[in-house]
Amino acid sequence: MCATTRRREMDIGLIGLGKMGGNMRERLRRGGHTVVGYDRNPDLADVDSLADLVAALPSPKVVWVMVPAGAATQQTINELGELLGEGDVVVDGGNSRWTDDLEHAEQLAARGIGFVDCGVSGGVWGLENGYALMYGGDPEHVAKVQPVFDTLKPEGDFGSVHAGKVGAGHFSKMVHNGIEYAIMQSYAEGWELLEKVDMVENVTEVLRSWREGTVIRSWLLDLLVAALDDQPNLEGIRGYAEDSGEGRWTVEAGIEHAVATPAITAALYARFVSRQDDSPAMKAVAAMRNQFGGHAMQTSAPKGGDAPSAGRTDPEQSETARQAGSGAESSPAES
Repeated sequence: MCATTRRREMDIGLIGLGKMGGNMRERLRRGGHTVVGYDRNPDLADVDSLADLVAALPSPKVVWVMVPAGAATQQTINELGELLGEGDVVVDGGNSRWTDDLEHAEQLAARGIGFVDCGVSGGVWGLENGYALMYGGDPEHVAKVQPVFDTLKPEGDFGSVHAGKVGAGHFSKMVHNGIEYAIMQSYAEGWELLEKVDMVENVTEVLRSWREGTVIRSWLLDLLVAALDDQPNLEGIRGYAEDSGEGRWTVEAGIEHAVATPAITAALYARFVSRQDDSPAMKAVAAMRNQFGGHAMQTSAPKGGDAPSAGRTDPEQSETARQAGSGAESSPAES
């Protein structure tokens, strides 16, 4: 994106100021934008209500929603539909299923309000590194949000894409997360195999050596090494990993379109198995999820006992539990 485009400034409303939403507000303000934020936690909010947020914005108004997928997003869309007017635009930057986007776009269009869906990846690192953005919607609606996309994205030529029609952004992010499942599972299984044999004496250094020059180098590999540096052999981590929804949706979409997704499906099923047995490979998956997204890890529990959380608290999950409703943070996702 050219420098002149990146310098364009605008006013935007942001709903949901948990870990990711709060960091996005800060990145936008650093980029020169005026951000009016609302959250059900008054300590985080700039205004007291959605009505105050909308009133504070010049027209045409752009409001970005970062709340949990499902009921909380639907409630927020309903309220914004009553508060906004013709020519305004709503962006859903949470983890909504793409089929919900189609319904929300139709609902808002009846009142002349545009809708853009945006898959966001970047986790706890997005404030400094930028967020990868995949968005869908009509070009005229996307154009009204473009200065914000340009500021949130990473530096350089990539990391942001108008993926297509409404729903394309969240569909693309869903597939992204499905691929992520499979990549993490492969690294985790490889780590477990290296640990199993006596002849490999420094597993962490083997993985570290792969970070340069090999065809399997990646940021996820970097994060696995970082996790092993923090906790050698991943001792104390329970081999348990949640799935955030997008993996299931990817497998379901593959079935619907007759596209085989065996690697993604196997990775999803491995997470299901992890909830029954303490899987060594799933310790690595849990550690990587914690590294990129701050997702909670569980400690190994004694027999007959429940495992408490360990490591960083899942920022999205804790916000959701504390602020259930339209002002909560986006629902947990991979990245």
